[in-house]
Amino acid sequence: MKQMLSLDIKGMTCASCVSRIERELKKNDSIITASVNLITEKAMIEFETKELNSSEIINLIKNAGFEASLSGQKSLNTDIQGIKKDQFILVLSIILSLPLVLPMMGHLLGKSLELSPLVQFILATPVQIYVGADFYRSAWGALKAKTGNMDLLISIGTSSAYFLSLYLMYINRENLLHPGSHLYFEGSAVIITLVKLGKYLEKKAKFQTTSAIRSLQKLRPETAQILRDGREEKIKLESLSLADLILIKPGERIPIDGIIIKGQTQVDESLITGESSLVQKKEGDKVIGGSVNGDGAIEVEVSALGTETVLSRIIRLVEDAQAKKPPIQRLVDKVSAVFVPIVILIAIITIIGSVLVIGNWETALIHGVAVLIIACPCALGLATPASILVGTGVAAKKGILIKDAEALEITHRLTMVAFDKTGTLTEGKPSVTYINAIETTEDDFLKTLASIQQKSEHPLALAVLKEATNRRLSYSSVLSLRSIPGKGVEASLENDGHYSLGSKKILEDLDIQQPLIMKEINLREVMGETISVLIKRDEKKIIGILGFRDRLRPEAKKTIQKLKKLKIKTLMLTGDNRQSAKKIADELGIDTVFAEISPANKAEIIQALRSEGQVIAMVGDGVNDAPALVSANVGIALSTGTDVAMHSAGITLMRGDPLLISDAIEISRKTYKKIKQNLFWAFIYNIIGIPLAALGFLSPVLAGSAMALSSLSVVTNSLLLKRLKS
Repeated sequence: MKQMLSLDIKGMTCASCVSRIERELKKNDSIITASVNLITEKAMIEFETKELNSSEIINLIKNAGFEASLSGQKSLNTDIQGIKKDQFILVLSIILSLPLVLPMMGHLLGKSLELSPLVQFILATPVQIYVGADFYRSAWGALKAKTGNMDLLISIGTSSAYFLSLYLMYINRENLLHPGSHLYFEGSAVIITLVKLGKYLEKKAKFQTTSAIRSLQKLRPETAQILRDGREEKIKLESLSLADLILIKPGERIPIDGIIIKGQTQVDESLITGESSLVQKKEGDKVIGGSVNGDGAIEVEVSALGTETVLSRIIRLVEDAQAKKPPIQRLVDKVSAVFVPIVILIAIITIIGSVLVIGNWETALIHGVAVLIIACPCALGLATPASILVGTGVAAKKGILIKDAEALEITHRLTMVAFDKTGTLTEGKPSVTYINAIETTEDDFLKTLASIQQKSEHPLALAVLKEATNRRLSYSSVLSLRSIPGKGVEASLENDGHYSLGSKKILEDLDIQQPLIMKEINLREVMGETISVLIKRDEKKIIGILGFRDRLRPEAKKTIQKLKKLKIKTLMLTGDNRQSAKKIADELGIDTVFAEISPANKAEIIQALRSEGQVIAMVGDGVNDAPALVSANVGIALSTGTDVAMHSAGITLMRGDPLLISDAIEISRKTYKKIKQNLFWAFIYNIIGIPLAALGFLSPVLAGSAMALSSLSVVTNSLLLKRLKS
């Protein structure tokens, strides 16, 4: 049996750490997939439960030199306390390091502010040993795992400068109390301080990138007012049970998903669906936990708890999307895996080369230290996940749920968007607009139709049932019912014979030729109606025809226009008749139409278009759209549709508004652009910085500044995505 495990990981500093953990996990044959995210500090692991358990996986990560725990155990307070601790250590490091850079400042001002070697040693040692302890711990873990990481480079570089200074102190020990000796304590201390500063700013920036998840988590109240025996009682959400009755007063946040049993109100669902206008709610309507009640008191019956609520599912989807890796990250992972060993080799070559050319091993060592310091794979590791994290967070706030990073990355390359018609471009609530009872009365005709479809959830069936209810018609019992895919149904009714109900294709199957009725059907279809035909199979006789019309969504035409501006072709796939489908397509401006097709045909058409080189998204909302959603490069489901459609799709539009499709494409394009910018800056820092350091044009202190700046610039650039507007 397979299981997915989410873990929080502590101690990662760069892309090399990520590669190390993944490599260690993948050595185990029972682990199917392992994806580690540097920004969120999470791992998503799929494994076989027969051979492995969560404790053993945590031990595997510990063996790689990191701490791991089950996700959810780390609270928001833990993150805040961690930032405060880092702030204290950083301030201490700055206080101790500032006096060490005074001589440099003194030279600029024409004054002598030199410190004695002993004072330099006293100031630099706590920075090297206490402040730099995290670097040494991480470096030791990397060495035990026979690999390298950023902290190994920092540890080697700063230790080289520190111990070189100790050596020079020793050979000139008679001048311990006399200022003027040229040492490198300021280099090691300032580098550690700069790296700590970079890590602190980076951690604060990371904290901002996860704000989307935190804002969603804050939507959940901790308590609810439960109604028991006519009394109100405040209890914690964990104590609630299904079918409990809770009271929600005006202005309160709705704590759980439920159904209104009593009262009516307006609800603000904007933080969940992205829809800014208030939604009218009455008895029998669903409410979503996390939304805000308006001006009416309502009594709600609990329908979902814990991880099954809409809000919990949204949070889980966003977290999963942020944890998974897009394809572009594979290149970064390959580079990171060999980066540290190559840098150490370059540093060794730099030292040997400098000794041969300059003849001064002290200077040569400092050049090597500069190479180690500037060659930081941290920015490389942050480039992709930082953008993905912010991009998916921005999308979630707009009501666009992106299931995985791959869907986010592919969406920017879309060349075509295919739409299902009913419920996607139309409102999905057709009504009966035409009745022609040929062999019986209208009421008897509708009674037979309603009897056949009394248990169906198809939109046309619901329209028939609504019409029958309005006329207060009773139903007959159904003895047998068989679906004919893409055409209709066959049914036997008690004391009433055997019927076929469906599109005009059924007439062809039964070889029924009635030219006048066919002419009438074609005329109604040209007018834009969907036609159903009822046939008495025993007599091969048409009992009557029924016409339906479904209103277009108000946003449908604008959606097609926006996609055309983005240079994306549009396509409509529907089981409806050709004339009706063409009329809708012409009205909306859709490029291509495939009508009178089955759900399987939809998937086949999408596969065929993909084989021609199209990158295609399928937009749908029903069970019958699931095969096409899976077949497309990206499936986009409307939340107003079925759960099956949403599970099959990579992207879900929370307020069922097709205009969000163009927003999703724009977010994907902007996110991918940020990824490319970040990777450019991550690589360019090293491409320019390493040769400069190797040739002696960069001091270790300047190298440390550049390295800290590279990581910070990548995260800051990603955060600019938050300014994206619809």
